[in-house]
Amino acid sequence: MNKTLKIVLTGPESTGKTTLAEQLSSHYSLPWVEELAREYVESLNRPYNQADVLEIAKLQITQEHKALAQNHKAVFFDTDLIITKIWLLHVYGTCPSWIDKEISNYKNCIHLLCYPDLEWVADGIRENPDIRLYLFKKYELEIKNYGFHYKIIKGSEDERLKRALEFVNLYLR
Repeated sequence: MNKTLKIVLTGPESTGKTTLAEQLSSHYSLPWVEELAREYVESLNRPYNQADVLEIAKLQITQEHKALAQNHKAVFFDTDLIITKIWLLHVYGTCPSWIDKEISNYKNCIHLLCYPDLEWVADGIRENPDIRLYLFKKYELEIKNYGFHYKIIKGSEDERLKRALEFVNLYLR
């Protein structure tokens, strides 16, 4: 059985998830898996739709399974299906049961939930500067509903890294 710890960086847009994933990966010399949605949406020559979000979810699941099958001590993930689930519900009012089933199957998984206290940085893909706290609360509720261990990550970049290291160290000892 795979004992790889799945460490998910989650939270609203522009909350430092990618930066923190890179920092943690470097600190622990462990792999991190980038968010697929950004590259996928940027490659479209049209606005994304619900079918695109579902395709991204399927690609993400494949990517997660491949990364976890490598049997590292831990792998950092720059997003997960909880974000996808909340986004589908928020934008389209529905989420297929297979996403919920996949999330329910997460084993040996912790979440670093990034709080929206960093300044919003627009980048052409991000689209929700005014609902970050709303989404944060939705993500936290989902994490709790699934029973995952998590830590809220706040503050400056240095403070975020310090808090994340303290939490991750509890699981990597």
